[in-house]
Amino acid sequence: MSHMKARIKLTINGRVCSGRAGQTILEVAQNNGIEIPNLCHNSELKHYGGCSLCVVEAENSPKLLRACATEAQDGQVIYTESERVVRTRKTSIELLMSDHDGDCRGPCVLKCPASVNAQGYVQAIARGDDKEAVRIIKERLPIPASIGRVCPHPCEGGCRRQMVEQSISIAYLKYFAADRVLAAGGYVPPKAAATGKRVGVIGGGPGGLTAAYYLSLKGNRVTVVDSMPQMGGMLRYGIPEYRLPKKVLDQEIDEIASLGVEMKNNFRIGEQMSFEEFKSQYDAVVLAIGAWSSMPIGCPGEDLEGVMGGIDFLRQVAMGEKPDIGDKVAVVGGGNTAMDACRTAVRLGAKEVYVVYRRTEAEMPAEQIEIDEAREEGVVYKFLTNPAEIIGENGKVKEIKLQVMELGEPDESGRRRPVPVPGKFEMLPVTCVIGAIGQKVNVAGFEGVELNKKGIIAADETSYRTSMEGVFAVGDATNRGASIAIEAIGEARRCAKVVDLYLHGVQVPYQKTYLSVRDVSPEDYKDFIKLPRAKMPTRDPEERKHDFEEINLGFSEAQARAEASRCLDCGCFDFTECKLIRCANLYELQPEYIARLRGNGCGKIHPSFKEKRLVAIERDQGKCILCNQCVRICDEVVGKSLLGLVGRGFSTVIRPEFQKSDAIKDCLNCLECAEACPTGALRIRENELED
Repeated sequence: MSHMKARIKLTINGRVCSGRAGQTILEVAQNNGIEIPNLCHNSELKHYGGCSLCVVEAENSPKLLRACATEAQDGQVIYTESERVVRTRKTSIELLMSDHDGDCRGPCVLKCPASVNAQGYVQAIARGDDKEAVRIIKERLPIPASIGRVCPHPCEGGCRRQMVEQSISIAYLKYFAADRVLAAGGYVPPKAAATGKRVGVIGGGPGGLTAAYYLSLKGNRVTVVDSMPQMGGMLRYGIPEYRLPKKVLDQEIDEIASLGVEMKNNFRIGEQMSFEEFKSQYDAVVLAIGAWSSMPIGCPGEDLEGVMGGIDFLRQVAMGEKPDIGDKVAVVGGGNTAMDACRTAVRLGAKEVYVVYRRTEAEMPAEQIEIDEAREEGVVYKFLTNPAEIIGENGKVKEIKLQVMELGEPDESGRRRPVPVPGKFEMLPVTCVIGAIGQKVNVAGFEGVELNKKGIIAADETSYRTSMEGVFAVGDATNRGASIAIEAIGEARRCAKVVDLYLHGVQVPYQKTYLSVRDVSPEDYKDFIKLPRAKMPTRDPEERKHDFEEINLGFSEAQARAEASRCLDCGCFDFTECKLIRCANLYELQPEYIARLRGNGCGKIHPSFKEKRLVAIERDQGKCILCNQCVRICDEVVGKSLLGLVGRGFSTVIRPEFQKSDAIKDCLNCLECAEACPTGALRIRENELED
């Protein structure tokens, strides 16, 4: 005679689901492919119902039911996402997150416009695993050897190592690992099966190449067209060889092509083909056309021979031309393009090179290392001056009249506004003036796409959709205009995700992930040993200023490993597996509201500390949600009862109790509590296991 339990049927969210008598609502839902959020449920333990996230609504029931602890009844009608359920569940998550003292991601990751997992790859480099470092980088960035050389590394601005002494040299570590992996044959992730969908990408710069890379990895057939003779965009035609050797860029572009990405150069929309005709050949199109025109300086005399735009100047040099700049060059501007232009002028043989900038050095947007290295190469800075007029002779530049400036009140950027000093000017004899004060977008050929007030492509900032169906846009040609390469790369990867969904009929905008961030201060790091940041070895200024060979010599392996080891490992090691953060991203949360209430005396925060008395496990009380799984696993499954709840109310914590030495050995060989933890509060201490 069969002892099988009777079959039952429930209706969950309008769908009839079968189960067996004795199963919980959660078990029936899971077995029928319906997910009900939960944190404290564990199939190895008795039903507990502690976190309240799994609440559901049943018809004819006055109260919500905990799905993990409520036995399913035949004929029940259940709703897992009703308004009442969502409101209750959201409040539970907000309470948990307002009490959560942990970093989901390190501040380096949060500061990166492409969300590259700097913490992950720096840690891999510290372990000596360069291939793993590159694998991690390429989840977000397909050209690390190139970007590691040229990125102004906003990630380093967020690095908490600054609270000890100096930030980690994250960008240089990126290209250290990438160079080593390229030299060993490179790394390209596995590609998904072919989808049969075709995507056209217009623009072969960092944004276009990134979109092509991630769309191709998803199994789509991608074609990139570009108006220039070679791919790379501004990385090739706007960044000088001494900063980014083009053989490095070529290797990384070849890796993208190896995925099957078709690349067509010297292809200009409006000449080879109309945009409408191009669009008709693809299931989706991504515009990544960049900003290739220099902004005018805005003073009389700009039409004289010898006046040129910074972008135009750098492009000519990159294409092997030698512009006639003469012996005395003035570069107008204070950004990295101005630095590239003035240092390139030095290498072309100019005897006197000036940078004209209307503010002081402290306000310059260029990286300090670029400012310093240009100075080492003989560049002279004319701070607090602005071109009033470019004066010529026989149609050619002869001198530049500079208006002397002083700093006034801060403007919208937070920097003090430069204002003219009445009647005060300075004359500077020059043979060439290069304007490097900004870039413009050329939208000729794309007239059907809606533009914004700036005259550049209007694209939704979360879905990257333009006014035309099936057309998406990213990078310098959209919304805010020209920015750094990593911004375009970040947008392009997110856009690729949205485009791939669009190709499969899913119109879902990209959503920003909710993350927990700790408040820290230098006091938290006062006991750390100060370890100086690794200094990048460079070629001598007197030698390097005469050629275009790369000026950085690269970290040695010993340097790189030591530098990577300075990482404080801020973000959560368990982020990708954390059930709490997955639940936190189901709804739009406002935990700050509850945190403010607690800060005003309405409730308390649980104690936050790290404990290593578990020997093989580090316990972070700040991340603990008191789900009690670790205590119950140790008691009910392992049978050791080495953990227990201590205290009552908000002061309750989980503490280990080791009274015998053999208990320590048992803990070392078990680790089941850490495997069960849903939040990353328990971390296996690998160094202890090695010992």
